[in-house]
Order: sequence, then structure tokens, then C-alpha cells
Amino acid sequence: MPEVTFDNLVDDGNYLGSERARIENKVILDELERKKKARALAVPTDDNRVKARLREIGEPITLFGERAADRRDRLIYVLSQINAARGEDIMDVDAKSESESEDEAEEFFSPGSLELLEARRRIAEFSLPRAQKRVAQQKLDSKLPLSRIIDLRKRVFADVKTFSNLGSQIGDERPVSLVRFAPNGETLATGSWSGSVKLWNVPACTPIRTLRGHSDRVGGVAWHPQATLSQSADSVNLVSGAGDACVNVWSLSSETPISVMKGHQDRICRVAFHPSGNYVASASFDTTWRLWDINTSKEILLQEGHSREVYAVEFQDDGALAASAGLDAIGRVWDLRTGRTAMVLDGHVEGILTMAFSPNGYQIATGASDDTIRIWDMRSLKALYTIPAHLSNVSDVRFFRSDGNIPAHIMQRQASDPTHVNSIVEEPGESNDDEVKDDSAPPPPMTEEQKQEALAQEWRYRPGLYLASAGYDGFVKIWSADDWQLLTTLQTDGSKVMSVDLSTDSKLLVSGTYNRNFQLFACESGI
Repeated sequence: MPEVTFDNLVDDGNYLGSERARIENKVILDELERKKKARALAVPTDDNRVKARLREIGEPITLFGERAADRRDRLIYVLSQINAARGEDIMDVDAKSESESEDEAEEFFSPGSLELLEARRRIAEFSLPRAQKRVAQQKLDSKLPLSRIIDLRKRVFADVKTFSNLGSQIGDERPVSLVRFAPNGETLATGSWSGSVKLWNVPACTPIRTLRGHSDRVGGVAWHPQATLSQSADSVNLVSGAGDACVNVWSLSSETPISVMKGHQDRICRVAFHPSGNYVASASFDTTWRLWDINTSKEILLQEGHSREVYAVEFQDDGALAASAGLDAIGRVWDLRTGRTAMVLDGHVEGILTMAFSPNGYQIATGASDDTIRIWDMRSLKALYTIPAHLSNVSDVRFFRSDGNIPAHIMQRQASDPTHVNSIVEEPGESNDDEVKDDSAPPPPMTEEQKQEALAQEWRYRPGLYLASAGYDGFVKIWSADDWQLLTTLQTDGSKVMSVDLSTDSKLLVSGTYNRNFQLFACESGI
């Protein structure tokens, strides 16, 4: 299959041409109309009155684990379905004021610069081949035998469950608000409320240098995708955002910033590097998030869309999408190539504090002040699962992702323990179902080439298979990312865990806490 590029991408304007597509489109439009009318439905806010109304229409007054807000949403949904079945309008739309009707009819556009247009084109050119490669690998993974998938999960989860406390280090004189491993897994960046960003050697936890440039608490730190790998130490390697409303750009060879990007009107929380390394996003309490060109240090996009403070922003691994979330309890997924909203994440009942894209490209995890993690699927445009994760605020969530190279400690474990890889890798379509297999017979010995292929297959399958979360209850928890079950719980030495991260070699996990330190955990294979 030829590589998909921006130039050979087919633009089919007749995608609604088929009868089936027209029918599907009508169903979607009808559902959107029903939801629009449901939002205008007047229902009681008192929980007792909500229960009484549910009883009147013959619905259960409560469901297992249902909260008051969820019960009210269910009442709205049921009433809207009843009215839709009767063919009645939920309310008299004509009762709206003339000014409101005019506002609804008017579309609002923001003028964009030529720099933004060029950036959108470059992002499209960057993301299309990556998306094609990801989908091709997912098609191969879908052909793996079930027994092989079960074996891979057992190996990975058994390794994850061995995480134990390796040590802790005082990180600053004020709370450590954010911790992030460098792409090589050997350097750690910490941001604190003192306004400083510090670099550390891990696992030794020895300081490298302190980056000074902020005058208020640091809320976000992000590494360049190629930092500590192919990126020069004198070039851009790190960005940080803080309460002084500045985004600072850092090298690894100086304690002062290369450049300072200003534009936000209020405190900056999270920052994120685009996978291409050319752009940075910043989320701010001024209810916007902004996109910056790292080469020119200029703002190229000011994106509104939230009614309250924007707290988190992240990029999808392909680079085509960005997601933002804030204290309005709403998340939004944006298509960077067009500027349109791709999905609205509406379900949390309190502000969203953190979010992360899964390496699979179509799932998003969000953590909020309602103590839950919600998993969203962009294919079905809805929440897949709600994890009752912590007893207090979910402050950070991070999926495991790797750089694609098999780490040295995994290779060493395979060399020292030949039974670690003991099943032959079957190519799709290679097995013969007509042959009668003797299950009691021992499997044939594997060649070195087969062992290496099995190991590479395990490492390709591992990214996105689990995620870590941090909470204000003092715990770090690791969850499986297919059935969303708890794998292990790690007790920290702080009352509030403010951040968590996983190294790309799977050896280490780090947490940053309110009591000014960061704590390292290591799995047995990495010790």
C-alpha cells in the first residue's frame, strides 16, 4: 500500500451519495435534534422530585451506583425519548426570545493567519503517514491468536505487579507539581510551586541542574519528542508553563530559557509538545488554550471553547488531534488539520484535571475532581467505562508508551531466563486447523530468531496496555487498559500525589507529591 500523504489524499465530496449513508446520516441528525430538545427540557433539580417523576412514568427510581446527577440525566433522556416517540416538541421553541434565535442562526468564525494555515498543512502531512502505519500495525495485532494475546497480557501484567518502592528524594522547598521522564528514561524533570524546574539523574536521584525563569508556581512540563535521543543539548529540549502566564523554552545546556512565549492572560496549567516537535500547546485559566510555533516562538492559534478555566491539554500520538479539558467538567477533542471539534467529552460532574491519549489513537482517559477516570472512545463518540479510581481528586493519568526499541533489561532477562519466551510465534494464516494437535506434547524448541521475534512482538503489544493514575488520597494506581481493572496500588509517602509518569523502558514509575518530594518505583525486571 502506498504511503498516504497530503498530496495523494483522496477528497471524496460525495461521501453521502449512497442510500445507506443517507439513512445513517438521517439517524444521526434525528439523534442530535433529540439531544438539542432534551437540553431545553425543564426537569426538577431536587432529587426527591426527580425520583417521584421517574416513578410516575414507570421507571426505576434509582439504579445501582447511580448518583443524583446521573439520575436527573436519565430522567431527561427518558422524557426526551417519550416525546420523540409521540412526535411532540419538548418545549415551544417559539417561546425563545428573538435575540436567542438570531444567535443560534448565526455562525461564528475567527480569522486565521497564513502561519496557522501552513501549520495545519504541515500537521496533516506529518500525521497521515503515522496514522497509516498505526492502523496497519493494529490490523496485524488483530490477527494474533487469542492464546498468544492472553500470554502477552499475563507476562506484561505480571511484570507490572512487581513495582515496588525504590526510593524518594526531596525535590524542592515547595510541593512538586509535575514529574516527567525524558524520552531516554534516564533523566527526570520536576516542576514545583517555587517556580523552578529541576533535572535529575535516575535512578540515582542526583541533581543535574535547576532551570530558573518562572516567578510563580510551575503547572506544566513537557519534553521535546527527541530530547535526550537525537536532539542536541543546545537546542529546544523542554518547555514549561507557570502561574506567571509564560511558556518558557529550555535547552539542556543552560539554566536560563532560550525564549519566553507570552500571550495568556492568566495562570498556565499543563503544556504539551506536538509529536513533530514543532509546536507546543498550553492550557490556561484565561479559558483558552493556545498553540505556539516553537521555531518562531509565536502564537499561531488561540482556541476558545470552554466556559471556565482550561486545565489540561494533550496531543494524539499521530499528531492530528489535540484534546483540552477544564474546570467546566467538559473535554473537547480538536482536529488540528481543520480546526473543528471532533468530539465533546461530557460526563464528569466536576472539573477535569488531567487527560491522556492512548497509544492506540482512538481512546482518551480523563481524570477529574469527582474522583473518577473516564475512558472515551472516539469511534463511538461516547464514554466506554468509568473507573472509580481514587478517594479524592484524580490529579494525573498516564498511559505506558515506548520509543519502539527493546530495552536492555528486557533483553538481559530473556538471556538469563530462556523460559521467558517459550511459545512459537505463528504468522497469521500459518496454522492448519485440519491437523490434530497433541496438547500433551511439549512445544518444539524455539530458534534464536523466533525468540527475538516473540520478544519484539511482546514489546510492540505493550504500549497502551496499562495506565497509571495519581490521586489526592496518597496512592498511585496502575490499571489494565483493556478491561480497566486494578493491577496494583502503590502507597506513597505523601498525602496528595500531584503527578505520575512511566518511563519508556518500563523500568520506572515516578510520583510527585505535595510534601515536596518525588518517589521512584521500579519493577523487578528493572532492578
